[in-house]
Formats: sequence, C-alpha cells, structure tokens
Amino acid sequence: MYPLVKAFGLRACRSFNRSLQPCVRTFAAKSSVKSKLSKGSISQVIGAVVDVKFEGTPPPILNALWVDTPEGRLSLEVAQHLGNGVARTIAMSATEGLTRGQEVIDSGKPITVPVGEATLGRIMNVTGDPLDGCGPIADEKMLPIHREAVSFSDQRTDEALLITGIKVVDLLAPYAKGGKIGLFGGAGVGKTVLIMELINNVAKKHGGFSVFAGVGERTREGNELYHEMLETGVIKRKQRADGTFDFSGSKAALVYGQMNEPPGARARVALTGLTVAEYFRDEDGQDVLLFIDNIYRFTQAGSEVSALLGRIPSAVGYQPTLATDLGALQERITTTKKGSITSVQAVYVPADDITDPAPATTFTHLDATTVLSRSIAELGIYPAVDPLDSTSRMLSANIVGQEQYNVARGVQKILQDYKSLQDIIAILGMDELSEQDKFVVARARKVQRFLSQPFQVAEVFTGKPGRFVELQDTISGIKEILDGHCDDMPEMAFYMVGGLQEAKEKAAEMKKSGN
Repeated sequence: MYPLVKAFGLRACRSFNRSLQPCVRTFAAKSSVKSKLSKGSISQVIGAVVDVKFEGTPPPILNALWVDTPEGRLSLEVAQHLGNGVARTIAMSATEGLTRGQEVIDSGKPITVPVGEATLGRIMNVTGDPLDGCGPIADEKMLPIHREAVSFSDQRTDEALLITGIKVVDLLAPYAKGGKIGLFGGAGVGKTVLIMELINNVAKKHGGFSVFAGVGERTREGNELYHEMLETGVIKRKQRADGTFDFSGSKAALVYGQMNEPPGARARVALTGLTVAEYFRDEDGQDVLLFIDNIYRFTQAGSEVSALLGRIPSAVGYQPTLATDLGALQERITTTKKGSITSVQAVYVPADDITDPAPATTFTHLDATTVLSRSIAELGIYPAVDPLDSTSRMLSANIVGQEQYNVARGVQKILQDYKSLQDIIAILGMDELSEQDKFVVARARKVQRFLSQPFQVAEVFTGKPGRFVELQDTISGIKEILDGHCDDMPEMAFYMVGGLQEAKEKAAEMKKSGN
C-alpha cells in the first residue's frame, strides 16, 4: 500500500491526481515548446545559403530560423537536411556580416506574417516587416506563408465576369471573377501599367480589397505604384498628432521582394502576398484581387535557389521542380464558398519566346491570357493587347451572351483577314486590292485604333484623361464599325478615345479644323 493512499484514502488520492493533470499537461506543453526552440550555430555561409549545425535533430523543412545581426533579425528557411545535425537554409535577406559559430534559434514554425485589415495601406517584405517607414504593422493576426490548398469540397466554380473598363480586355478576353489571368509580354510593352490600371479601376468600380505582390521587379516601379495609389485614393494615409499614421479606408496591401533582394525572398514573397489575400477571402468573406508582378521572377528565383541547393537543372537551366513549385502557389489561388481570389499575373516572356518552360508552365494554370504584342506597341496602340493571341475560357455564348460573342468573333475575323492581306499590301500596295478587301482593311484599322484607350494611371505621361468604358458601350461601338456605319470617319478619330460617341466628336472636330 502506497503511503499517500494509506494516509488519505484511495478516493482522495484519485481526486488529487485529476486536479494535478492540467498542470502536468501545461508544464509538458511548455517544455515541448522550449525543446522545439532549439539552438544551433552557423557552420558555413555561401552567398544566400547558410548551413546551420544542431546538436540534436535539426528543425523540420520550411521552419524559420532566426539570427540576430547588428542590422536586425535575419530569417532563414530550412530547405535541406544534410545529415549529422546540419540543416541547409536559404536566407530571406542579405547575409553580409554573418560569421561561423554565430548562434541560430529555431522559431518552431514556418515564416509567419501579419494579415487582416492592419495590412491595408501598408508595404511589407517577405517576413512581414514594414518597408514604408510608417511604424510597425499590428500583428494580432499572424498566419504561416506555407499552407495547404483549399479542399475540393470547399471550392466553388463561378462564371461571373469581372468588368475592368478596358475595352480590348472586356470584349475579347474577358476575366472571370475568381479566375487566374496572365499578362504575357516582353520587356517594355506595358504589363505593369496595365496592372496599375486594373488595380485603379477595380478599387473604384468594385470597391474590393487588392493585394499587390511585387516579385523581383524594379524598386522604382514599386515606389511609383505606392505613390500612385496614394494620389488616386486607393491607399489613404493620414498622420495623427502623435506622429503615427492612420490607414483606415485603404483598399490595397503591398508586399515587395524586389530585384535587389536575395533569391530566397523573391521565391517566397508571392506566398506572403497570397497568405494576406487568403485571410481576406476565408475570414472576411471578401472577393479579393491578387496582383503578382512578375510571376516569371518567382520562377527565376526558384531556379536560383535550386542551383544554390545543388539540384541538377532541367531544360533551359530551370529547376527540376518547376511545375511543382508553380502548382503549389497557383492551386491556393481559388474561389471558395466564403469568397474569391481573382489573380492577375504579369508574365515576362524571355526573348519573346512563348515556348520557354517558365511561361509555358504558367499557361496551364490560367483561365484567361492577355498577350501584349511588341508589334502593336510599335504602332503606338496602347494597351498593346494582341486581339488574336489573347484568349479566355469566358468567351463563350453561354457566359457572355450571343451579342458579345458574335461581335468578338467578328473583330477577330476582320483582324485576321487584315493580317493575311498585309503581305499583299507590302508587295503590291493598296491599289491592287479588290473593293471588298479595301473595306476590310479600312474597318480593321479603325477597330484596331478603337481598341486603344487612355489610362487613368498614365494621365501624367500622356496628358489625356483616362477612360473607364462600360462593356455595352464597347460592344455597340465595335458593332457600328463592323457594320460599316463609320466608314466615312477618319482613322485617327478612333485613336485613344473611350466610347464611339467620343470618336464621333473627335471626327467632327477634325473635319472642322480641316484635318
């Protein structure tokens, strides 16, 4: 017989044991957390790759490790286990100043970032630290950047259109609410300007939240976008009397990992932006817009990380896990029963080669593709969207209606006919064409110019006020051109206007001035 049982009786001892169990569990939990936050030391630093030696078992893959440096806390992400307690990690910021033997602490979890309305109006980096000089971001709500995709049972398929106010997009390659859209184009054809216009139009027209993930692009462009948002009221920033800032009423959150960042940051910043968007979708039930500029830089950063980790490259030097890496990101961008994420992704096409593995892999995930063409940009037609190469699964008579479908196919037919006649025109000239072909060429050129449009975000460059054009105005305007009701109007009357009425007014002015 145990002494306690003998002294107090069996029932009393059982009662005491039950009351003690919660304390034991709490102590055990605290002990396990303490044991998880194991410490190691840096054994090797090669550029953005840092090897960390642990005495016992190294932390799990994707765990965040912390190193304290004079500049602040540096985050590392576990990428490989090399054996003998060594974990190979990827740095999320510059590794200058790190030394062998320096202490590293395991955070016990993946990289976590602030989410929720506290992020609206703010710029943060891959680890959730503010970059705008407006003080810390409230971190009451934090989420890990690595999360599972939504289950099949929670997904919802919608066939609602997202009206952008951009004529060529809404008519020929309409966007699905909750879909994935790719902006394809080489350098300098207007991808970022188009994204800025979409953010501006959607914030003003639909009033939804936007999350912008700047992945490996120019810091100058990121700064311009932020100040553009301040000017247009997408971000509202007021300084209080105590020096802090009030961002209430802001409609966008920005997450940047720009060109000068190490590959680890550029490979993860898109996931940070997506995590912020997922919170708005899942917890607030919002229809969110996620802009990624540029998804190619995400792939490029993954390629750099893969090479640093010693993996054998696949075609054209890309990582062997290209499809897996991209799929892990893209499958999280979806519509649920609570809300939706509509994603617009700028895709840089290296050397204008659409068959390059990076853009080709991206194609498989998209609902709509907006292809920006250098040949159209050279004509001075902006947005330089190629009406023949741009596609959308939404351009179906069952979804957009018979009228829009017929007009869109009519535009594509007349532009294709014009394209096939261009060789004859180049060799023999316009005079050798039949009367019918001359009408086709004249109408096609008018349609081509009518699909140009002044953007609100480009007003400071062009001096022309931007236009948001309703879909019905676009359809009726194009229909009149195709039916020959505008054959007597000059070509230039259709250039950089909103609706057809504006083109008619411009034609009247040109006639009056003798042009």
